Amino acid sequence: MTDRVPPAVERLLPSDEARDLLALVQDIARREIAPAAAEEEAAGRFPRALFTLLSESGLLGLPYPAAYGGGDQPYEVYLQVLEELAAARLTVGLGVSVHTLATYALATHGTEEQRSARLPAMLGGGLLGAYCLSEPTSGSDAAALRTRAVRDGDGWIIDGTKAWTTHGGIADFYTVMARTGGEGARGITAFLVPGDTEGLSAAPPEKKMGLNGSPTAQVHFDGVRIPDALRIGDEGEGFAIALAALDSGRLGIAACAVGVARAALDEAVAYATMRRQFGRPIADFQGLRFLLADMATRVESGRALYLAAARLRDAGRPFVRQAAMAKLHCTDAAMQVTTDAVQVLGGYGYTADFPVERYLREAKVLQIVEGTNQIQRMVIARHLLGPETR
Repeated sequence: MTDRVPPAVERLLPSDEARDLLALVQDIARREIAPAAAEEEAAGRFPRALFTLLSESGLLGLPYPAAYGGGDQPYEVYLQVLEELAAARLTVGLGVSVHTLATYALATHGTEEQRSARLPAMLGGGLLGAYCLSEPTSGSDAAALRTRAVRDGDGWIIDGTKAWTTHGGIADFYTVMARTGGEGARGITAFLVPGDTEGLSAAPPEKKMGLNGSPTAQVHFDGVRIPDALRIGDEGEGFAIALAALDSGRLGIAACAVGVARAALDEAVAYATMRRQFGRPIADFQGLRFLLADMATRVESGRALYLAAARLRDAGRPFVRQAAMAKLHCTDAAMQVTTDAVQVLGGYGYTADFPVERYLREAKVLQIVEGTNQIQRMVIARHLLGPETR
């Protein structure tokens, strides 16, 4: 890793409070996250103590109401916090994004009684959330899920298996989509399941090519009984809640992708100014200068796109198409920028002595999670052309 300090990102923030918040996040990233990132990712260690610190610092509930312990921050600010965290370590940025995703259902569709009772602990009480939609046989076709919840007196019994669950096995609560009615999207209901509920268990974490510090696991529900008070929204409303959560969550993934791409660009620029060949820094060679210029443009355009979508969301305007575009563009850009960063470093880029090979492995998953980029293209095309004819 190079020692050059990268330049600060030029940000247009809406308030002094937001500027102070970003300064706090940058300080935490510099002191608490970045120094141990490479070692902990190599060892596959999840930084639970760090998430406790983030919760105590008010960073796990930023876009939610202050009345329930949230930060009352617009998405425009929250996403820039995610970018800073992901630039220091993707496990942390993605973890905050997933926690926000898991909290969405209760925060937006829970009753006042549910929110008052549970949301403060979820936003600032040190808890960590997980989001359970995908299953072993239903990924992109999420409406085909088979996990079932059956009424039992004044509660529900849930049986089934969820797949690809970030924080699976370590989460304190799971937002779960389960089938309560017939086939299709209208038969799905949302539930909040505490992590210590009897009958809930997790398989060993998946062995992945990257993002090893963030556990991804199947979660099993074997006769899990919960009261009806933990049902979120009306019966049959769960799939709509799930999709609305993902619309916002995709902006989180976009911001994380820009963070990873930015970290790779900073490392490539630092290396290019240090490394000498043919008697001068390789940064003097036009081919490499053009490559770095393209990388920087991808990072800046990605940030502009996710911020434009966030500002629409903050204004209460439709943003689904723009969220899909941001997720698509930013994650594809991250894949290209990290690939180019490895190329800039040459043989060193292929070694674990420098972080760019880790950035490359981590960028790949961002093209897959929370709707593959092929799904994003389908969403964008439907907004442009209408639904497909059959």
